[in-house]
Amino acid sequence: MKKENKLIYRGLRLIFKPLFHILFRPVIIGRENIPSDGAAVLAGNHKHAFDPIFVDVCTKRIVCTLAKKELHDGKFGFIFRGAGTIPVDLHSAHNPDALDAAVRALKEGEIVNVSPEAKRNYTSELLLPFKFGAAVMSYRTGAPVIPYAISGKYKPFRGRVTIKIGSPVYPAGKDTDTINREIYNSVAELLMKIMPQDELKSKRFSSYDEWRTEYEKTS
Repeated sequence: MKKENKLIYRGLRLIFKPLFHILFRPVIIGRENIPSDGAAVLAGNHKHAFDPIFVDVCTKRIVCTLAKKELHDGKFGFIFRGAGTIPVDLHSAHNPDALDAAVRALKEGEIVNVSPEAKRNYTSELLLPFKFGAAVMSYRTGAPVIPYAISGKYKPFRGRVTIKIGSPVYPAGKDTDTINREIYNSVAELLMKIMPQDELKSKRFSSYDEWRTEYEKTS
């Protein structure tokens, strides 16, 4: 990330970190699993637009987040561009430019945050099918993937959000499908531990093999 982007990022964090602690009282579990230095890919479920900010407040390090292209082109695009987020075109089957940018950041020893579901999950499924971006980033760079899960009520002063960060998934000796499977299962396990029981009972968990088979049929 460029020096000027880092300055803007730190400035935004000074504003948002205390604000989010006051509004949502986040509970952060497993913060120590995020490495204090070196490259890492953060990958987790996506429930709300604020998820990337909750991930940011889990670490003192600067996090390069992959964000949908519309945010970069919208009214507040200058904020996302200034903070050094990486634009992703969700309407495209492949995003080589975004992937290359993420790989460059990892090779420079940075942390990259990605939502493998690629969009917010409004369905009855516990998790949406995982895209392969996080797995490919890890495979190409050797960086570990740090899985995380976010759950709770995003209601200012009336809710509480929990973020649970899991143990690293290491890519050594694995192909991208195996890495992606481990990320998916890790995020699911973390989410089942922190999601309120009434909400969890209303969710269906599709195994990695279930949706992978469907993906192969339609690809």
